[in-house]
Amino acid sequence: QVQVVESGGGLVEPGGSMRLSCTASGSQYGITTMAWYRQAPGKLRSMVAEITPVGRTTYPDAVKGRFTVSRDNAKNTVVLQMNDLKPEDTAVYYCNVDESNTGKRFWGQGTQATVSV
Repeated sequence: QVQVVESGGGLVEPGGSMRLSCTASGSQYGITTMAWYRQAPGKLRSMVAEITPVGRTTYPDAVKGRFTVSRDNAKNTVVLQMNDLKPEDTAVYYCNVDESNTGKRFWGQGTQATVSV
């Protein structure tokens, strides 16, 4: 069973920055795509950043140019750097990883990020 643990989050003012980290462990097959999702109250969970093992990234328009995702394959770690944060970025952020060979997806417990004055 793969364990996914996030860290970071908290409270920041509009225009500020925040860094989220996530580590996956326990897989005997390895990790392929790693991604960050977010879910605000009353809204569906949506992807905000995705990165493949070779470093190809995908972002939705809402965060493009402000969010940057990176990963360390040796450590199975993915980092989300969020800059120029806006109140609408307030949400619980979840890390998601895909396991090689099995196709299973695993989620972290989520971390709250709040953007407010």
